[in-house]
Parts: sequence; structure tokens; C-alpha cells
Amino acid sequence: MLQIRMLTALLLVAPAVMAQDDLSKMFGKDSVSKGPVIATFKSTRIINGQSNETLKKGELDFRVAHRFGDLGGDAGGSKTFFGIDNSTDIRIAFEYGITDRLMVGLSRAKGSGNFSQLYEGLAKFKILQQTLDNRIPLGITVFGNAVVTSMKSSTVESDAAYFDNFSSRMSYTGQVILSRKFGNILSLAVLPTYIHRNRVVHMDVNDMFAVGVGGRLRFSKRMALVVDYFLPFREQASKDYFEGRGVKFYNPLGVGLEIETGGHVFSVNFTNSTAILENQFIPETTSTWLEGQFRWGFNISRRFSLGGK
Repeated sequence: MLQIRMLTALLLVAPAVMAQDDLSKMFGKDSVSKGPVIATFKSTRIINGQSNETLKKGELDFRVAHRFGDLGGDAGGSKTFFGIDNSTDIRIAFEYGITDRLMVGLSRAKGSGNFSQLYEGLAKFKILQQTLDNRIPLGITVFGNAVVTSMKSSTVESDAAYFDNFSSRMSYTGQVILSRKFGNILSLAVLPTYIHRNRVVHMDVNDMFAVGVGGRLRFSKRMALVVDYFLPFREQASKDYFEGRGVKFYNPLGVGLEIETGGHVFSVNFTNSTAILENQFIPETTSTWLEGQFRWGFNISRRFSLGGK
């Protein structure tokens, strides 16, 4: 009799357990299909521009970016070993994930352009994440930085590097990063950008809007082609003034190969911009691909977990 009772109880309980298991699987699958899209880009930078990616909570990212001299043109060629002998800009940064959506960072850059000896404070925040079910079709991330130069002030008031007070050493970037990942191969981003520089020379512009575009084309498990391009909107009168003095501005374009090796993301790239920070490479690029005035460089990222997820 006891055996019959146990068998009856088992038959009654088993379907309930199986139903619960099926229900869990159903909800688990559903929650995955509605989850966020991950790894739109593999790094927090594309080449020169920002990606939509932020660091995870508790993650520390040590970054080194380097740009060499002109590959060709008057300043390049064999006499500089195709730019290897020169360095136009170097940036060393520590960046940290406060939450999975908010990161902050500090960096030191050599600088290229009107100002050098640059210190940068930055923050990036994910407002929206693209979802697998397309309920949210785009990712929206905002980025901002503040940069100060510590270089010695010129004594000539008309020079760009003449600083009559501390605020004249400052510049700022505000940027929105709209991103979308198409399957596992292609990711694209559009970057409306605003730059403000407190100190500029005569006929230069303090405020500048620009639009950037960037993409990542994955062609193997760990390698991808990355590219970004910025179109700055400089006033025509300003362009004409500087062109009359032999200075022409160009739109920065970068093309690179991205390689992921475990905790490292390494990017070898070519770009006509000499500077690395947005505050300089967007408004102050004066070299062109068409005259060999592009350079190779690299971005290296090494991440450490400091107790976050």
C-alpha cells in the first residue's frame, strides 16, 4: 500500500515539476530574445572617434594611443623612415566603469596643433541600449570631456597660446553617439558633436559643430576593419581667411585593423589627423591623405577587473 501511495504521489508531482521546468525555459528564452545587443564595437573608441561602448562596473581600462609622423609628403618618406622617427601625438589614459552604463576617465596627451601638454577629464553614459528584438532599434550614448593645457603662455597676445587667465586654457567636447549593430558582422555609428574652445586665434571659431560616422566590419572571430570620418562645419569666412594664409583644414579620416587578443584590444590604423583628442583633431586637422600627409598609429587597450561584475 505504501508503495502505491508513493507511486501515485510521484505521478502527481512529476508533471508539475516538468511544467515548471518548461515554463522556466520559455521565460528564459524570451528574456534572452529581449535582451540588450552587446559588443556593437569591441572598444570604447573606433579609431579617432568614440564608440557606444562603456566599461563594465569595476573595470579599469589602461589605454595608450600613438600617432607617428607623415608617411609621405615633404615631412615623410625615407628620411623619417616613413614617419616612424616622428611622433605627432601620444595619449595615455586610465578609464573606469562606475556602473555598467557610466564610465569616467583621466588622460594625458602630448597634443598636436595650437596647444600641447593636455590633461583630459571625460565621462560617457549609455542612455539607451539596442535590444535583440528591435524594441529599441538604436543605442544612444553621450560623451563629454574637458581639456586643459599646462603649456607655458606665450607673451604675444595674438598667439593661440597666449593665456591671460586659466579659463583660456580650457576646451570642451559634447557628443551623442547613435549606434546600431546589424547581425554579427556590421556595426555603424553616427556622432553629432559640439566643440567649444575658450581660446582661439583671430578668425578661428570658438564653437564648432561636426558630424562623425564610424563603422566596424567583422571578418573573423577576432579581427575587424574599423573606420571613422568627421565632417566639421567651419564658417566659410574662417576657411577663406586661413586659406589666404596658406592654412587649409581637412576632414579627419581614419582606417584601421582591429585585433582582439583576450584582455587586449589592439588597433593598427592610418589617419590624416595629427591629434588624438576630439578638441583638436576635429577643428584643427590641416593634413591631407592626397599629399601623403597621413600616418600610421595604434590604440592599445588593457582591461583589469577591480571587483565589479
